[in-house]
Amino acid sequence: MKKTKYLIAAFLLGSLSLLSFINTRDQAYKHALSGYHKPAKFEPANGKVILFVGQELEAIGGTDKYNDGYFDHFPAAGGVTEYTNFQPGITSCGFTIKGLDGLTSLADWGDGPENMSVTINNPHFKNSCLAIGLDISNGNDSVTAIGGHDTLIYKLGKWIKKLGRRPVFLRIGYEFNGFEWNHYKKQFYIAAWKRIKNKLDSMGVKNVAYVWQSKGQDATRKELDDFYPGDDYVDWVAFSFFGPEQEHHPMIQFARDHKKPLFISESSPVFTDANGVSIPLDLSKQADAEKAWKEWFVPYFRTVNNNPDVVKAISYINSPWKTRPLWRNNAYFKNIDDRITRNDSLKVWWLRETSKAKYLKASDTLFTYLWHKKS
Repeated sequence: MKKTKYLIAAFLLGSLSLLSFINTRDQAYKHALSGYHKPAKFEPANGKVILFVGQELEAIGGTDKYNDGYFDHFPAAGGVTEYTNFQPGITSCGFTIKGLDGLTSLADWGDGPENMSVTINNPHFKNSCLAIGLDISNGNDSVTAIGGHDTLIYKLGKWIKKLGRRPVFLRIGYEFNGFEWNHYKKQFYIAAWKRIKNKLDSMGVKNVAYVWQSKGQDATRKELDDFYPGDDYVDWVAFSFFGPEQEHHPMIQFARDHKKPLFISESSPVFTDANGVSIPLDLSKQADAEKAWKEWFVPYFRTVNNNPDVVKAISYINSPWKTRPLWRNNAYFKNIDDRITRNDSLKVWWLRETSKAKYLKASDTLFTYLWHKKS
């Protein structure tokens, strides 16, 4: 009888343990499901990061004429970042903008030469994605919103569509909350964003992901919530990373909350004084390179490595800011040369990090992987 009681007790205890195991397993399964989301357009797996570089022809390099840029010193990046606009009639540094400048012809509005067709048609870039910064600032968000730039939208969509399977990351009205320089208005900005996406959708443009980008410094969660076009209109979220304090940018949590991949879509080191003026930094100088690596690159890559569930792409700006007419009188960039290609130590340190398997660079399989990534 005593033996039977022990057997019954053992059976009940085992049953309770089994039920507890099943309950724990089910809770874990439900938790995993709650964190699951269908991958966004061109989103790589957790822990994988597409490596981009920009932001103009001299900084990028890789061609006969522009042959001392990133592509001439490092393995071909997984993407290049370049710029165009919906700003016809505006003059910048002596250059009169026509609209879609830098897309199919050479343009320089003070930030170095731009021409996406040069890179797209060069064999060195055949396996690199394209990130396009589309400037609709200075009142052009309102013009776009009411249809005033529909012709430009059509031309842009037609050009992107012709790129076939090359993934394009379209950053519409980047740094939407840079109110001091972009002057975007919420009601016009969101309407312009939706109009552009709806028009490109109606044209059957499939090879584009829509990237919504915040500024870096002083961005707030309220700004992000206020200016968000909506989950159905945004594929990726993004922010600029110039100061090392951007390691804690509110867009990181916003990405998690909305289950969107995150693109650090503009980045290069800037240190400022108490007045917001850049402290001189020239990465060709060894002391500056060492300071930048310890105080900027380390937190930059830590941001990537600590957030593998959301950070899925980065773009480094390999720019001599202080030599560019557009930035010579800009307090934030006028003292900065961020070319990592000018310092042998930085080259070694950069390669040591970006040679890791997590960083996706140009390859014969990159486009196929990004198109068919399922989980």
